[in-house]
Amino acid sequence: MKYRIKALFVCFLVFIIICFPCSILADDTSDTIEPLESIIVSANTSKNVDLEIYSKSAVIYERNSHIVLYEKNSNEVVPMASTTKIMTCILILENCNLDTVVTVSSNAASTIGSRLGLSTNDQITVQDLLYGLMLCSGNDAATCLAETCSGSVEEFAVLMNTKASELGLSSTSFVTPHGLDDDNHFTTAYDYAILTDYALNNPLFKQIVGTKYYTVTLNGSSKQIHNTNELLGSVDGVYGVKTGYTSKAGRCLVSAAVRGNLDIIVVVFGADTKNIRNTDSIKLINYAFSNFEIFDMATLINNKYNEYLSYYLPYTSIDKSFDSLSTYLDEFDTKAYPIKSSDSNTYFASLTTYDLEAPIEKDQVVGVIDVWLNNSKIYSVNIYSSAYIKRKEAVDYLLFFISQYKSFYTL
Repeated sequence: MKYRIKALFVCFLVFIIICFPCSILADDTSDTIEPLESIIVSANTSKNVDLEIYSKSAVIYERNSHIVLYEKNSNEVVPMASTTKIMTCILILENCNLDTVVTVSSNAASTIGSRLGLSTNDQITVQDLLYGLMLCSGNDAATCLAETCSGSVEEFAVLMNTKASELGLSSTSFVTPHGLDDDNHFTTAYDYAILTDYALNNPLFKQIVGTKYYTVTLNGSSKQIHNTNELLGSVDGVYGVKTGYTSKAGRCLVSAAVRGNLDIIVVVFGADTKNIRNTDSIKLINYAFSNFEIFDMATLINNKYNEYLSYYLPYTSIDKSFDSLSTYLDEFDTKAYPIKSSDSNTYFASLTTYDLEAPIEKDQVVGVIDVWLNNSKIYSVNIYSSAYIKRKEAVDYLLFFISQYKSFYTL
């Protein structure tokens, strides 16, 4: 009798695995044995540059300067599982009315993997679908949103790849809005840091991924959902972004965290377990905040330009011209720059001016301000002429002589 029960149980498990593959595709598949609190304690890394990171690829990307602070195989092509939904979410925010009430198709309702729990003909708003997409990682919500936006999953993938191209994600390809395994669905840790940085500039995207609990309204009834991102609300400064898991991609996590004026994105792809995914992410977050600080590059450059205006420009002579030089400083994107805490006293700005001879064109470079760190140039900003300065001609010399002659005899 016991043998028959065991045999039936084994058959049942085989049936479940074959017929319901979502059990190996869902973001919330549990393999965590160690409590998150213990992971946070053990992941508090020292200020050691040789981080022991077990995920297949990883990157720390600083948002103010767009500079990589750490990388491991960050340009290696890998599957990204449900972190795919970062792209899905930002495209819906940019292209759809969030108040639109959607009727769920049978195709969306039957999508496998992690689910919001949609059924055919359910009624739900686009906004609630977005929370279901990003908090509980609903693959059914992803399909529903793709169909709502573009008419089909295939057409939505075209939109995804167009956006990827616009953002310069040269090693990224999308096939689905949810990220279930497909050989043509891939990215890199670096590309995904770029995408996430772009998405976080949208206030509603940032609000959604930073929400721990949310109540959706499905067919007029309330349903509470929670965020699968375990670091949110547990690790200091973390304000998003998205988990992911498939059997092929492994455990994935894209995190955003800010402490003081250091704002980072941490991507880990291809971890074997949740423990590793969370430990690696926390290690990288703590490493960034323990080892780096931001210096105010904008003030450094502007102070050097003001020095130029006060002490150099008034005494600048232009060969073969009577006119005075007027200038402006080029615009620059990098206002703040991350440096190692140990290098906080090793940066400075230098000024280079050029010998000038007329004619000088408007917008011609007449000088440059360079920023140096550890005696290596890290940034440059040009100084331009703000007006055309003509070359002296014979008639100009004659008029100058006459004016001088008149001045002499009026004394």
